[in-house]
Amino acid sequence: MSRDEKGRAKAEQVKGKLKEAAGRLVGNERLTAEGRTERAKGHAREAKEKIKDIFKR
Repeated sequence: MSRDEKGRAKAEQVKGKLKEAAGRLVGNERLTAEGRTERAKGHAREAKEKIKDIFKR
């Protein structure tokens, strides 16, 4: 997995987790949902990179 993509995936996961927590804290459903979506994107990006690494070998 390239470092750049791995870092981007982790950053997206962290950002999503923070948004989700902030949304729950203030009771904002939209912000909570955005956070969940962002975390899912980060996980998907990470999975994609892992699959690419498997097929590189």
